Amino acid sequence: MIRDAAMASLKDVKAKIGGVKKTRQITKAMNMVAASRLRGAQLKMEAFRPYAEKFAEVLGNVANRSGEETNALLVPRDEIRSCHLVLLTSDRGLCGGFNSNLIDTAKRLITSWEHNQIKVSVTNFGKKGRDWCRRRQMDRRREHIGVVGGRFGFNIASSSGQQLMDGFFAGEFDEVHIVYAKFHSMARQIPVVQQLLPIPSIGREEQPEAASGEGFLAEHICEPSPAALLSALLPKNVYIQIYGALLETSTSEHAARMTAMDNATKACNDMLDELTLAYNKARQSTITKELMDIVGGAEALRG
Repeated sequence: MIRDAAMASLKDVKAKIGGVKKTRQITKAMNMVAASRLRGAQLKMEAFRPYAEKFAEVLGNVANRSGEETNALLVPRDEIRSCHLVLLTSDRGLCGGFNSNLIDTAKRLITSWEHNQIKVSVTNFGKKGRDWCRRRQMDRRREHIGVVGGRFGFNIASSSGQQLMDGFFAGEFDEVHIVYAKFHSMARQIPVVQQLLPIPSIGREEQPEAASGEGFLAEHICEPSPAALLSALLPKNVYIQIYGALLETSTSEHAARMTAMDNATKACNDMLDELTLAYNKARQSTITKELMDIVGGAEALRG
């Protein structure tokens, strides 16, 4: 009976070792997939950042020269009665606290709006955010699944941005904000809240003077008028902000999943070491008991 119990214990430990090894294979494979996708997403994000920065610089210069003619996308509403949130999350889990951090940021923002009696509606990018909004029974206007973390083009941002502007002009909501994850490093992806509509003041702050002290700043020659250019550039600014947020979130998701799977693989290795040690101890204990039984039987026969 003792030997049968010991064999059963050995089988259990051996089965656990086999299960942990299979889990380690899965985490290793997911780590490699995330690493390969991360590289492509990071290259796109890094290539787009200079374009977005230069576009903002040109837009600020044109906005400063547009005079008193103000575009409707720049004018804040006198009273904020309804706000719209664009929430970016991933479609899949197994990426640590990536989605929970984004959802917690959105939750705090929505709670502050509801505290001020502001009506809230949401556009979802990603299943995790959509499912959370469903559980809260929120007013969901649109959802985009399979975009974040996958392959997407600028048309996704332009179509979504146009829908947001149409709703803004129609008076469906007075402000539009976006919550996304900004990529800083492999270990640091920070949730960011950014206002999309009305577009925050562009280039209105005082420009720093040049190092020579003469205060010379480069000036862009506008054709047609600055006001006409501003009307054409402001919608594109909304598209660029959304597309940049998608690139940042996609890169952050792959980085978070790669880190989470790397940590899971290390945890599997630690568990394998502990289980192997327990297996060897149980096996040695079984062998020792069998030897004691043999020696005891021999001594009994001799006596």
